[in-house]
Amino acid sequence: MFPFWGDNCYGNEGVSRRGRLEQKLRFLKWMRDDLETRLAGINAAIDKVEQQLGQEDVA
Repeated sequence: MFPFWGDNCYGNEGVSRRGRLEQKLRFLKWMRDDLETRLAGINAAIDKVEQQLGQEDVA
């Protein structure tokens, strides 16, 4: 899902300012959620590597 706000090629009727802002808000929230998911994965990978390094120090 990728909303193209302000793009009227999918219909002939104009989009209100409120409609454009709502589309923009949905897009920005989608971007944020995607980035949060990616960041959680990166943080998990960092934690795992740090854990593995810690185990090597003990052994």
